[in-house]
Amino acid sequence: MTKLLHHTPPHSPSSTSDPSIYPSCQIYIVPQAAIFKIEGLEGPEAEAALLNNMRVYGTIVLSFMALVVFVGVKYVNKLALVFLACVILSILAVYAGVIKTALDPPVFPVCLLGNRTLLSKGYDICAKVIEIDNDTVTTKLWRTFCDSDSINATCDDYFTNNNVTEIQGIPGVTSGILAENLFGNYLEKGMFLEKRGLPSDADPDSPPPGSNRYVLADITSFFTLLVGIYFPSVTGIMAGSNRSGDLRDAQKSIPIGTIAAITTTSIVYMSSVVLFGACIEGVVLRDKFGEGVNGNLVIGTLAWPSPWVIVIGSFFSTCGAGLQSLTGAPRLLQAIARDGIIPFLRVFGHGKANGEPTWALLLTASICEIGIIIASLDAVAPILSMFFLMCYMFVNLACALQTLLRTPNWRPRFKFYHWALSFLGMSLCLSLMFICSWYYAIVAMGIATCIYKYIEFCGAEKEWGDGIRGISLSAARFALMRLEEGPPHTKNWRPQIMVLVSVDAEQNVEQPRLLSLTNQLKAGKGLTIVGTSVQGTFLDNYVESQRADQSLRKLMETEKVKGFSQVVISSNLRDGTSHLVQVGGLGGLKHNTVMVSWPKNWKQPEYHKHFRNFIEVVRETTVASMALLVPKNIHSYPSNGERFTEGHIDVWWIVHDGGMLMLLPFLLRQHKVWRKCKMRIFTVAQMDDNSIQMKKDLIIFLYHLRIDAEVEVVEMHDSDVSAYTYEKTLVMEQRSQILKQMHLTKNEMEREIQSITDSSRGSIRRKNPPGLRSQQSMEEASVAEKPEDESVAVSNPKQVQLIHSKNASSPTSPTSPAAPADKGQTANAEAGKDLFNMKPEWENLNQTDLRRMHTAMRLNEVITKKSKEAKLVLLNMPGPPKNRVGDENYMEFLEVLTEGLNRVLLVRGGGREVITIYS
Repeated sequence: MTKLLHHTPPHSPSSTSDPSIYPSCQIYIVPQAAIFKIEGLEGPEAEAALLNNMRVYGTIVLSFMALVVFVGVKYVNKLALVFLACVILSILAVYAGVIKTALDPPVFPVCLLGNRTLLSKGYDICAKVIEIDNDTVTTKLWRTFCDSDSINATCDDYFTNNNVTEIQGIPGVTSGILAENLFGNYLEKGMFLEKRGLPSDADPDSPPPGSNRYVLADITSFFTLLVGIYFPSVTGIMAGSNRSGDLRDAQKSIPIGTIAAITTTSIVYMSSVVLFGACIEGVVLRDKFGEGVNGNLVIGTLAWPSPWVIVIGSFFSTCGAGLQSLTGAPRLLQAIARDGIIPFLRVFGHGKANGEPTWALLLTASICEIGIIIASLDAVAPILSMFFLMCYMFVNLACALQTLLRTPNWRPRFKFYHWALSFLGMSLCLSLMFICSWYYAIVAMGIATCIYKYIEFCGAEKEWGDGIRGISLSAARFALMRLEEGPPHTKNWRPQIMVLVSVDAEQNVEQPRLLSLTNQLKAGKGLTIVGTSVQGTFLDNYVESQRADQSLRKLMETEKVKGFSQVVISSNLRDGTSHLVQVGGLGGLKHNTVMVSWPKNWKQPEYHKHFRNFIEVVRETTVASMALLVPKNIHSYPSNGERFTEGHIDVWWIVHDGGMLMLLPFLLRQHKVWRKCKMRIFTVAQMDDNSIQMKKDLIIFLYHLRIDAEVEVVEMHDSDVSAYTYEKTLVMEQRSQILKQMHLTKNEMEREIQSITDSSRGSIRRKNPPGLRSQQSMEEASVAEKPEDESVAVSNPKQVQLIHSKNASSPTSPTSPAAPADKGQTANAEAGKDLFNMKPEWENLNQTDLRRMHTAMRLNEVITKKSKEAKLVLLNMPGPPKNRVGDENYMEFLEVLTEGLNRVLLVRGGGREVITIYS
C-alpha cells in the first residue's frame, strides 16, 4: 500500500522496494535543505539539480536505515507499526479528500495558452494584460512571449492567436473529467502537454517555440513503459516467504497474509486509479515534476485535512519500505550463501554471533546505492520489473511442473490450487517482461541462464531438488518408450558401447586407457556403459562393489566419458561378465558394441582363465549380434591429452563386417587426438585380378559414403575369398556393366550401389545354387559360430583364401537372375574353409591349420610392411572355434596375425549394416 502514494501523479515523492530511490520528501519538508538549487534553472538543468539532491539525501537516508538494520531487526519490527499507521492514515486522507472534492474542490489553478500548459514560473498572473486604473498593463506572461513590455510589441504567433485560460487542476469527482481521462494519451519526448477539448490555433510552418515557456513531456511514454514503471509498486508478494523462518506457522500465515495483502492492495490501487482520473486534470497527471503547478504535491493538495499528511506519510512509508527490504533481502542472500548454491557468494553467509547477516546487508545496501545513483525511477523501474517478473515466472513454472509431473512430495495445502493457474501466471509474467522492455527481458533471461549454468557446474552443494530433474525423468521415460518401437535405421546407427574392465584388489581399474579410447570414439554421441564384475556374494561384497563403482565414476570423470557405470557381483568373474553383456542398458537404450581389452600374458598357465573368459565374451557377442572391439596393446594407446600431428589410421578390409571398419576411423578422426591422421584402406587381390578396377570401385564407394581415405590394393599370390566377400568389397566389374546396360540415372545408380550393402546377407544365399549351398552346409553349421556378415570363403587345399579372385565367383545384381556357379567354384567349395571363419578344425592342429597359420604369417608380413609406422591398424577379427578344445590355437592365430604391430584394433561386426550412403 505504501507504493500507491508514490506512483500516482508522477511528480509525487516515490519509492520502490529498492529503499530511498526517490527520497525527495526531505526537499518538500525543508526546501532550504536543497544542496543543488533549482531556482533559475530550466529544463534538463533543473531536472539534473533535482536528481542530484535525491542522490545526496538518498545516500544519507540509506546509510541511516542500514545502520538501524545492523543494530538489530527488533528495532525494525517496532517501527513497522508506526510506518503502517502512517500508510493507513495517508490512504484514508486521500479517500477523504476525494469525497471533499465533490462538495468543495480545492483551489489548484493551471494556466493554459490555447490548449498548451504553461510553466508556472513564466507568469505571475494567468493573463496577457490586466487593467490597472483604466490602464492596460502587460504581465510577466506577456514579457515571456513578446520582445518588450509595450502593448504594440512583436509577440510569438501562437501567443497572439490564442487565448490564455485558467483551469482548476483538481475540478472534483463530480466534474465529469473522468470521461476525458478514460483513454490513453501517450506523448513523445519534447511534446507539449495539451488539454483536450480546448481550441488551439497553431501554424505548422512556424519555428518551434522555446522550451522555457511550456510544460513538455520529459520522456516518450507508451503503455508498456508505464507498465514497467508501475509494476514495482505491486511487488512484495514473496515478502512473507522471505521471512518464513520468523513465522510461527508459515503454512497457515503465508497463504492468508499473501492473499489478504494482494486483495487489499489491488482494491486500493484500482480505486485510486479511477478516483484520481475522476478528480484531476489530465495535464496535471502528466506533469511529472509539477512544473505547471509551482511544484506542489497533487495528492497532498487532494488529501484532507492537510497536504502534510501525505508529505510525512510518504516519508515514513518510504523509510518503512526501505527498512523491510534491508531486513528481508540480506537474510535471503545469507540463506543462499550458506546453502552453497552459488559458490562465490559464500562469504556473505557469515554474520554476527547472533546470526545477523552483516556481509549480506553490506551487499544489499551497495545494490540499493546503485539505484540511488541512477536516481531516475523511469530508468530503474523496468530493471526491477524484469527480475521480479522473472522470479514470479519461475515460481509459477516450478509449481505447474511439480503438479504436471505428479511429484509425490508436491502436496500443496491450498485446496483451491490448480496447475492451470500457475501456468497462466507464468504466461502473464513472461508476456509482461517483453511488453515492458524486450531488450531488458532478453538481458535478464541471459543473466538468469548464466547463473543457472554456473550453479549447475560449480554450485548446489545441497541438493534441494528441482523441476528440471523431473522433466528429465519424464522425457527419458518417453524417449525410452519410443526407442522400443523398432530397431534404428542404418543412418541412425551409432556405437552404444559396453566397456568391460577389470579391477584389482583395491577396486582400481586396471585398463584406464580403455576409457580414453572410448572417449575418442564418442563422436557418435551414443550410449556408454562401463562395467566390471566383483567376485563374491551380494551380502558379503556389497561394500567392495560400491568402491568399484566409485572408482569407475572417478575414472570416467577423469577421462571425460559421459555415460553410466555398472558393477555386478557374481560367484565367478565369467558369469559376472556374461550378466553385464546380457542385461546392460535399459529398454531400447542398450549397448550394441562391446569393448574388451586383449588378455595380457595369456600364454602363462596362471592366466589361462583370462583368455578363456575372453573367448567366451567373443562367443556371447556373436550370439547376441553385437559388434566387438578388441584393442591390443592398450597401454600404448594415446591418452586424451596427446595429439598426433601426422600419421595414418590403416584399415585392412579383408571381410565385410557391416561397415564397422569404415565407421570407426571416421569417428576417431573427429577427436582432437586423431584429427591430423589420414585414413588408408587396404584390400587384398590375387595377382590376376583387375586391381585397377577394384581400386576405382572402392574409391567411388568411399566417395558416396563421404569418407576421405586413400585406397590401396595389395596383391598376394596365396589369396582368395568368396563371392560374398567379393561383392562386399565392391569388386564389381560385371555389376557396373549391368548398371550401364540398364541406363540408370545417377540417383538410381547410387541406390544400386547402396543395395550392395543393404541386401548383403540375403542376396548371397540367393546367388548360391542349391548344390553349392549343400556343399557349404558343413561350413554354415551354427549361427553362434558364424554371424551372417562373414563370408564363407572357398579355398584350394594349397591356398588359404583371404580375398576374392576372378576364379571364385562373379557378382550378380539383385535385379538379375542368379548366375550358376562354375566348376572351379564347386571344387573349391569342397576343399576347405575361410581363414576368417574359424571352425572346429582348430581343435586339432592338422595340415589345414598349419596352412592357416602360414597364411596368417604371410598376411602379417604384408600388414607389417605397409602399416608398420601407422598410428593405428584396424583388422577384421575372425570368429572363435565351435568347440573349446581349439581356444588356445585360436589365440595363437590372433597373435601371429597381429605380431609386430604397435596398436591394433580387432573389429568384429554385429551382423547388421552400420554405414550408408544416404544422409
